[in-house]
Parts: sequence; structure tokens; C-alpha cells
Amino acid sequence: MTRVPYQLIVLLLLSAMAAAAHAETFPALVVAVLDGDTIDIFSAREQEIIRVRFYGIDCPEKDQPHGSEATKMASFLAFSKDVTIRTRGRGVGKFGRTIADVILPDGRTLNHELVKAGACWWFRRYALGDETLAELEAEARMAKRGLWADLNPIPPWEWRHRSK
Repeated sequence: MTRVPYQLIVLLLLSAMAAAAHAETFPALVVAVLDGDTIDIFSAREQEIIRVRFYGIDCPEKDQPHGSEATKMASFLAFSKDVTIRTRGRGVGKFGRTIADVILPDGRTLNHELVKAGACWWFRRYALGDETLAELEAEARMAKRGLWADLNPIPPWEWRHRSK
């Protein structure tokens, strides 16, 4: 049996507490769908347009197989709808986008719906340990939904690396 050092457990708990302390929830209107995992919203509170990157998922790129399907699905579910944005961690990623869950008017989480449909990958690198995303991806894979119908779908992070 492997033992986890006490210091590591404390560090992980403090990190999770700090991330939760910075999380916010606010209403917004989806004004644009840029691709499968990025939208622009209008925040009445901030009186500005904010770019949002969906937490924990990575959709195929526009020029990649299944990229347009992911974008169409995100657009169908969210475009021109009033949603709730729930930021994650400090809320802003390396490209200045707000990292968040997008809660649809019916209470479903858009991030989860995309994974469930096989429109994207669970982005383990940024959502390590997210059991919900893990389960949804496993179910989509087993059912061969969306991109999982392909024999060897190429993850977007590999596609981007190959394109450089």
C-alpha cells in the first residue's frame, strides 16, 4: 500500500480551498460561440463581454475532425441563451479567458453535455480528479458516441502540437 505524505495532502487541501474562495457565480447572455469550448458572454454585472473557456474539457479544433460538430452542439445548446457562469479557481486562464462551468437554463452543465455527447475530451491536465468528467467520458467512449466512433481520434492538444 502506498502512503501519501501528510504535507502533500495538506498542500492539496489548501490549494482546493484557495480555488473555491475565488470562484464566482453570475448570470450572463451567450452572445457568440467561437468553437466547441469557448464562448463570449455579456455580463450585465460587469457591463462587458467576457470570453469564457469551458472548465475541464478540450474540444477538437475547427480544422480537426469533429471540430465543427462540437461548435454546432455548443451553439445549439447555449447561443443567445441566458446562462449561469460558475468560475473555477482564480477564474482566468493563460490566454485571459475566464475558466468556468456554463450552466444552461434547464440546469444542465454545458461542459458535461459536450463530454456526454462525445464532442470533446475530458482535459485531465486541467481537471485532474474530476470524477464526473471521467465517468461521462468513459460512458461516451463505451457507447462510441461522437468522436469516439472513430478508431483513433486525435486529442486536440496533440493536433495543436502537430500543427506547429
